[in-house]
Amino acid sequence: MAISRLLNKRGNISILIIILVIAIVAGSIGYVWMTSQPAVKLTPASGPVSGQRELTIELKANRGELKHLSVSAIQGDKPVSLLVKNFPSGVRDFHESITIAEGRLKDGPFTLDVKVGSTVLGFSGKSVEENHSFIYDNTPPMVAVLSTAHNIIRGGAALVVYTISKEVVKTGVVFADRFYPGYRQKGEYYACLFPFPYDMEPDRYIPRVVAVDQAGNERLAGINFHLILKSFSTDRLKLSDAFLEKISAEFKNKFPQAQTPLELFIKTNGELRQQNLKSLYEFGSQTSPTTLWHGPFMRMPNSAPLGGFAQTRIYIYNGKQVDQQTHLGFDLASVIHAPVPAANSGKVVLAGDLGIYGQCVIIDHGLGLQSLYGHLSRITVKSGEKVEKGQIIGNTGATGMAGGDHLHYGVVISGQEVNPVEWWDPSWIKNNVTDKLELIKGGSQ
Repeated sequence: MAISRLLNKRGNISILIIILVIAIVAGSIGYVWMTSQPAVKLTPASGPVSGQRELTIELKANRGELKHLSVSAIQGDKPVSLLVKNFPSGVRDFHESITIAEGRLKDGPFTLDVKVGSTVLGFSGKSVEENHSFIYDNTPPMVAVLSTAHNIIRGGAALVVYTISKEVVKTGVVFADRFYPGYRQKGEYYACLFPFPYDMEPDRYIPRVVAVDQAGNERLAGINFHLILKSFSTDRLKLSDAFLEKISAEFKNKFPQAQTPLELFIKTNGELRQQNLKSLYEFGSQTSPTTLWHGPFMRMPNSAPLGGFAQTRIYIYNGKQVDQQTHLGFDLASVIHAPVPAANSGKVVLAGDLGIYGQCVIIDHGLGLQSLYGHLSRITVKSGEKVEKGQIIGNTGATGMAGGDHLHYGVVISGQEVNPVEWWDPSWIKNNVTDKLELIKGGSQ
């Protein structure tokens, strides 16, 4: 009897274990199925779209694999199929962009219906269906250029004033592969400062105003312009061992692999220069959408020019050419540690080290226009500080790649350095900038 009870007891335990195992397996399968719903990400998820605007769909199978996808646009009671996809075995992630072909929808609201199915352990998994509300807008914004004469000197700048008929997400001036942002002023009015880069061939320079609305519609408008070509000087600079040792001491931590002072100079003059020029585009985005400056820009008093804008500099060492670079600023020399005034009113966006420029201050004047002060021995302002025209911001020096005490003065438009001489000229400022900005004031009355 005791043996029989023991066997019965063991049999019951075995049955309980089997039931428990079945319950665990069933619960695990149920959990896997319950959490098998695929993740769907649609970009943009709503709002206005055009026939050119791409809609990006990203799918991820949280469990199992993707099985099928269908995307339809529904306007009224008429669905329009945009994408149907049946996935082969093993696909867990999917990414694709689609557009709504012109003529398939009318301007106005529509719903985007996204259906996704999956498989789990070889069986049908959970499906997901999402509906997203959009507005179909296939009408580009209207652009009217108000400023009529744009005489642009190579290496210089120009200002265009224009209106846009609707809200936009991007606007400015484009040419070749470059874009310079425009900034909204009042109502429909926009202003954009843009350069004629010193190194761009005239046949590639065809500036046009671009406007892209929230739906992705794009409009290009021509600008009436006249190019004035200009050549730039060349200078041959002899490198002394004393100068190379000075550069080596200041920049050896930047290029520790350099074996000689000459090798370090070449790396600094080339690689670090390019890094610093890229930084100017980052600072260029930190700008006021409206003008902060007033009238012509100040030149450092009692200073003599040492080197001009876009000057080709050929570097000679022991009678041989070892490097060549373009100098994108204006060198001004006065007495040692001469006080440096702010060329015009604005806001400081940099007060510190900037590689080849040494101790440097960059002041934003609005509309992407900024002034740069390099090689300073002392800085008396801080980043974020507002300054007035003529306010002392530091003293000249020989920091960075300077061979002697002087000021490297630069003018930058949305990251592109331009000729500072124009901004010292009251007549040029009036004819090319101030008078055009008056169009905005006159039109907003």
